[in-house]
Amino acid sequence: MSRLPLDQIDAFVTAARMKNLTRAAEAMHLTVSALSHRMRLLEDRLGHRLLLRGPRGVELTPEGQRLFDAVATPLDAIGHALTRLSSRSDRVITLSLIPSMATAWLVPRLSAFLVANPELGLNLQSSTHVVDFDRESVDMALRLGGGQWPGVTSELLFHEWIAPVASPEFIKRHGKPKGDSASLAKLPLLGDPSDRWKEWFGQHGGEAPRRYVAHFDDTETLHQAAAQGMGVALARATLAEPLIRAGRLVPLTRKRLQVDFAHYLVYPERSLGHPEFQTVRRWLLEQAGRAP
Repeated sequence: MSRLPLDQIDAFVTAARMKNLTRAAEAMHLTVSALSHRMRLLEDRLGHRLLLRGPRGVELTPEGQRLFDAVATPLDAIGHALTRLSSRSDRVITLSLIPSMATAWLVPRLSAFLVANPELGLNLQSSTHVVDFDRESVDMALRLGGGQWPGVTSELLFHEWIAPVASPEFIKRHGKPKGDSASLAKLPLLGDPSDRWKEWFGQHGGEAPRRYVAHFDDTETLHQAAAQGMGVALARATLAEPLIRAGRLVPLTRKRLQVDFAHYLVYPERSLGHPEFQTVRRWLLEQAGRAP
């Protein structure tokens, strides 16, 4: 038998670990059909089924479990070796973050930093998938969550706040609410992905409506709907900042609500050896108002 292609083995190990072909394909930046094709090639070479699809994802067959036990650890060792041997003299830092955070918070601040550090290269990986530092050549990431991730260092950048906003045209039509939350509840409200209105009225008084003008499961779409005058949105301060700065959204009150997640700078221990790591880290902390 000829040597097995590494890409097929990598596809198998990723699918076996995630137990879901869709998530595995996203992690490898492949389509599900491309990942399935690699799996079929590997199974044809070995003459055994390795994965079985079920209602809750995929499961290893006995032959698949034996193969996984044999190749997963060596494959990880190869990844670590390649990361250590890769050249770090090019002064390029790879930073992973979600697209909305890149557009709303990082990119507007980036120009001055790059001008001040012309020899430093910043490679932005804009993606919604959580980076795996053990398997990907990424130096640091911006993450949203509780701050507890195994195997990495996480430093708080800033908390996330939400507050009601509306477009100038909407305010002209409906007027600006008084200081009490009861007057806010009478306006056409837009439902948000986490239904934070209940928390808002629970803290500031008043009652959340039984129905909304429209409901959105994506924060960016919710903000855009508010900017188009559809209704009042309970906006995330970080992501809504560009629209507020441009005058397309207006805060309706000084009251706000801190949510139970925050923005963190996350990195593995190996990144401390990168010659430009501390330069980017210090700048990010400064921009977040948390200069070391």
